[in-house]
Amino acid sequence: MDTEFDFDEYPDTIADDAKTYAPVAYTIRGEVLRIVFASEDRDFSIIRLRDDKDHEQTLVGNLGNILEGQQIEATGHWEFHKEHGRQFRVEQFKAVLPTTSDGIRKYLASGVLPGIGATYANRIVDHFGAQTLHILDTASERLKEVPGIGKKRIEEIRNAWHSAARERESSIFLQGLGLSATQCKKVIAKYGEGAAPEVVRRNPYRLADDITGIGFLSADNIARSMGIPQDAPLRLCAGVVYVMDELTGMGHICCPRPVLLERAKKLLGAPLEAIEEGLKTAVSENKLMQETVQEGGESIDLFFPRRLRLAEISLAHALHVLLSTPVRPCPVPYDRLGDNYLRLNQQQRQAVDFAFRYGFSIVTGGPGVGKTTVVNQIAAAARLLRLQVKLAAPTGRAAKRLSEATGRDAETIHRLLKWDVQEKAFTFDEKTPLSCDLLVVDEVSMLDTQLADSLFRAVAPGTRVVLVGDKDQLPSVGPGAVLHDLISCGRVPVTQLTEVYRQAGNSRIITNAHAVNRGAMPDLTPLPSNVRGDFYWIEQDDSVRAADIIARMVTDRIPTVYGFNPLTEVQVLSPMRKGECGTIALNNILQKTINPPAPNKATLTFGNRSFREGDKVMQTSNNYDKGVFNGEMGIITTIDDTAGEFYVQFDVGLIKYQFVEADQLVLAYAVTVHKSQGSEYPVVVMPVLSQHFVMLQKNLIYTGMTRAKKLLIMVGSRRALGIAVSNNTPSQRRTMLVQRLLALANPPAL
Repeated sequence: MDTEFDFDEYPDTIADDAKTYAPVAYTIRGEVLRIVFASEDRDFSIIRLRDDKDHEQTLVGNLGNILEGQQIEATGHWEFHKEHGRQFRVEQFKAVLPTTSDGIRKYLASGVLPGIGATYANRIVDHFGAQTLHILDTASERLKEVPGIGKKRIEEIRNAWHSAARERESSIFLQGLGLSATQCKKVIAKYGEGAAPEVVRRNPYRLADDITGIGFLSADNIARSMGIPQDAPLRLCAGVVYVMDELTGMGHICCPRPVLLERAKKLLGAPLEAIEEGLKTAVSENKLMQETVQEGGESIDLFFPRRLRLAEISLAHALHVLLSTPVRPCPVPYDRLGDNYLRLNQQQRQAVDFAFRYGFSIVTGGPGVGKTTVVNQIAAAARLLRLQVKLAAPTGRAAKRLSEATGRDAETIHRLLKWDVQEKAFTFDEKTPLSCDLLVVDEVSMLDTQLADSLFRAVAPGTRVVLVGDKDQLPSVGPGAVLHDLISCGRVPVTQLTEVYRQAGNSRIITNAHAVNRGAMPDLTPLPSNVRGDFYWIEQDDSVRAADIIARMVTDRIPTVYGFNPLTEVQVLSPMRKGECGTIALNNILQKTINPPAPNKATLTFGNRSFREGDKVMQTSNNYDKGVFNGEMGIITTIDDTAGEFYVQFDVGLIKYQFVEADQLVLAYAVTVHKSQGSEYPVVVMPVLSQHFVMLQKNLIYTGMTRAKKLLIMVGSRRALGIAVSNNTPSQRRTMLVQRLLALANPPAL
């Protein structure tokens, strides 16, 4: 330990063993002696600081663009690192100017001002001493007294100093509101170094709209600290928009007025009359859009986020054009398809026939009913007819699986449409449509409204479209219920495949999944010890014990008995993120057991997330510039502390991230069932516990079960499973796509 450190001066920081530091908030002020390490984006730094007690300390954390010689005031707590010893973990800090000649000399020599390096810093401080910064603030023309500094350089220094002062003042103001250094940088970059404080003072709720990582609740806390009253119009407007965003996060496209107002009232704690005014403001500012519709003989007001209403209207028009455009029926060349076609059952033959009789058709059904077989026969028939075929799916894993199953190239929808990084738009659209005669899209249950709009606008009228998916799976992660609505509208020919193939019928995964889909309990009978099956049930409703069982299954039992790789072939699926058997807790356990720390493995800490080389991770948002999309999984291959960047190997290739972009990723040893849509894994381990009560629905359990290809292990209680199986009334998503499609087909008389 540092012998210069006086424990008596920090009495609450050291535990009895002198190695465990209690998380007591402390404030340290001092001079930055040197920067030991700083990531390229400056989101993580290690510095040595001489505090005001003249002791040298090690500080770690998010220290922004800190400079040697700079004076800072940092708040945080002491901790003990097993390799590096005692260090101060910074939670917040603000820059203050140095007051000593040596501090000022280092500060100016660090490159804070263009045109001043070590040589000129020494000359200036030698001449003005501890008054240097005061001179720069109030009398920069006196720099001409320093030998070797001319008029041009003085002007550069003056401008740079005042610019730095504005940014420094802005950062201090924003950090005082509770924003992190990273958030401060984003705010200043968005609004400008001089304007940022004024923008936030006028309307802190703009932060929720403009700055990634700052939501309404954070902006509301800032507003409260600034004394903005609860009934302020800008707060009520922002609150109503936030509630609408919450509803779209649940999959809804729109919301009736009473529901929106009641939820906003609960959030904002304001009377309904005031909330109504906030809603009017949101509509007048075009943040929400209003539409009056007839339901049950009554007029009701629906409210939409602008982007979703426009996307739904556009999608309805694109679909109407495709559904209304005549296509020339093509006779299926049955005689040339051979034995494969003869093996199709009646439903499968109808699906193939519909693909060539109609311009738009849907094939739906559960696992083991031969959806991929139908796609193969459709593609084979199209080739015989000399039709150009394109295969696509919403996710990379689904596209890869489709390609492997059919032996033909398949792409994600995003890559099919080709994102243009410069234009920030897809290359293919209604003006530049896709070039193909037949488009087959698999896993359509995952298709949300906005992606569906982009896809179908890019399909040229007259192109045959076949959509394939399981209508009983969970709906898309994004807002909308496209597959459900297309089936419900009655304008699209639909083939429902129900006959399970004999070989699939021998799988307890598939027979149990179909039982759950029928609303029946699956067969949980234990297999004889000498029989190896593909489905196992482990009775355990204690969440802590269940988590331990899952960890031991993944890291020991499954690899030992079945030979599956726990990193690449085993996937834990949980109904929820929180709780002892939620994805957050399970990921922490599994990371320690599957990919424990090692001297040769670099680690990246970003906020409360910790990643290391070899970790399995998932992208949580669409990144069009990188070509990586929500739900795609990869392995961290390299973490480069010096360059402040790391690399993830996805199916599409090796993708580079800056440290600041780590917020786009989460550990993926365990993921939610929702995030698993469109993917299949050799092995799935899934908890079904009473603590998951709010998420226990039939289609969630069914979706999770059908992700497993070779082995499914469920850990939970029969009671919880029974609740889920009998819960066949999941909340319906509010959309208007069916009504729009019907209205376009039967326009009202003028």
